[in-house]
Amino acid sequence: MKKLLLSLLALCALQLANPAEARVDIQHWTTPTGSKVYFVASPTLPMLDVQIDFSAGAAYEADPRRAGLAELTNELLTSGAQGLDEEQIAERLVDLGARLRNSADDDRASLSLRTLSSPAERQGAIELMHAMLATPTFPVAALEREKARNIAAIQEADTKPDALAAKRFAETIYPGHPYGVQATVASVSSITRDDLERFWRTHYGARRAVISIVGAVSRAEAESIAARISEGLPAAEAEQPLPAVRLPRATTVTVAHPAAQSHIYLGLPAIKRGDPDFFPLLVGNYSLGGGGFVSRLMQEVREKRGYAYSVYSYFAPGKLEGPFQIGLQTKRAQAAEALKVVHATLDAFLRQGPSASELKAAKQNLVDGQALRLDSNAKILGSVALIGFYGLPLDYLEQFPLRVDAVTAEQVRAAFARHVKRENMVTVIVAGDTEAPAAAK
Repeated sequence: MKKLLLSLLALCALQLANPAEARVDIQHWTTPTGSKVYFVASPTLPMLDVQIDFSAGAAYEADPRRAGLAELTNELLTSGAQGLDEEQIAERLVDLGARLRNSADDDRASLSLRTLSSPAERQGAIELMHAMLATPTFPVAALEREKARNIAAIQEADTKPDALAAKRFAETIYPGHPYGVQATVASVSSITRDDLERFWRTHYGARRAVISIVGAVSRAEAESIAARISEGLPAAEAEQPLPAVRLPRATTVTVAHPAAQSHIYLGLPAIKRGDPDFFPLLVGNYSLGGGGFVSRLMQEVREKRGYAYSVYSYFAPGKLEGPFQIGLQTKRAQAAEALKVVHATLDAFLRQGPSASELKAAKQNLVDGQALRLDSNAKILGSVALIGFYGLPLDYLEQFPLRVDAVTAEQVRAAFARHVKRENMVTVIVAGDTEAPAAAK
C-alpha cells in the first residue's frame, strides 16, 4: 500500500504540471434500477471518484416544522450501516485509503467517494458506500450528537450579522416557498430517528439518483459500479415537482444589530439551471460584480469611494429560480451612501449593459479559466455531477467557451432586463439604520 501511495503522489504531481484539457467525454446510461449514470474515463491516475446525488435537498422537506431534516439525514448516512458502527466505518475507510464526504443544499443531497481504482480497494470502498445508502441505521446517539451540534451552530449564526443577513435574505426573496425555509433551534430539536428513516425511504430511491463516475476504470467496470451502488435502494416515490417560485415585491428589511459594519444583501429569484439566458447573465455579471477588481461595483464602491473592502454579485441557478445577489459590508454610518452607489451602478448597467472592452475582458477570463476548472478528477466530477443532476447537455463543458464567446452586449442587456427587475428586488440590511434608495429614473 505504501508503494502504491507514493506512486500515486508522483502521478498527481505530473498531472498538476499538465492541466487537463477542457474537453471532457461524458458517457451516459441508466441502470436497471432507474438511476442515471454519467461516466468519464480518466486513466492518468489510479484513482476513482464517485458521487451520487438525490433530489433530497432541503426544498423537499414536507414540514417546515422539521426544517433541517434533509441535512441531518444526509449527515447520518455515514454514522452506521449494515452492522457497522461509526468507528468501524472510519477504520474501514482508513484501511482502504478511501474518503467519503456528504453534503446537502436546497436541491440535492450527495454522497461522494474517492478511492484507489485497484480492484481490491475499489470493491471494498464501493461496498461500504452501498451499505450506507441501502442500509443506514441512523443511530440515536449519533442523531442526538448531530442535533446538538447543528443547534449550537444555529445559535452561533444567529449572533453574526453576515449569517443573519443571509437568513433574512433567503426568507424575504422566497416568501412561503421551500427555498426560503431556514432551520431553527425548534425545528432541529423536533427531528426524530423515525423522521430520518422516513425521509430516506421517501427520497433516497434509485429512480431519484444520479451517479457520476470519474476515474481509471473501463466502461464495463463503471457499469458494474453504478449497478451495485443503486442496488437495493428504497422503493422511493418518483420525484414530485417543487412549488413554483413567486417573485417578491421590492422591499427593504432592516435588522438591528450592534455591529460596527452594516451587512447588505440585494437581490431576487432570477434563473433556473438550463435557462438559455444563463450565458448572457454569466458574461454580464462578470462585468457588473463577478470579476473582482475589474467589475463595475468594485470600481465604483471600493476603488473610487472606499465604501467597502469587497462588493460582489452573482447568479446561483437551481432547479427553480435561484438568486441574483449583490453583497457588501460597509461602515454603518455610510451605508446609505454605499447603497446609493450600488443602485446607481446597477441601474446604469441595466440601461447600458457592458462596454465593448468589458465584454471582451469578461469573455476572455471565463474562457481562459475553463481549463483550470477542469484540471483535476475532483473538479471534473463536480462538473459532471452538476450536468447529470440538472439535465444539462452532455457536451455542456465542450460548448461552454463557444457559448460564452458568442454572447453579445445586446443579449446581456436583454437577459438582465428579463431576470433582474427592480420592482422585485429585495434589500436586507443588518446593523443599519437606512432605507434602500429608489431606483434611478
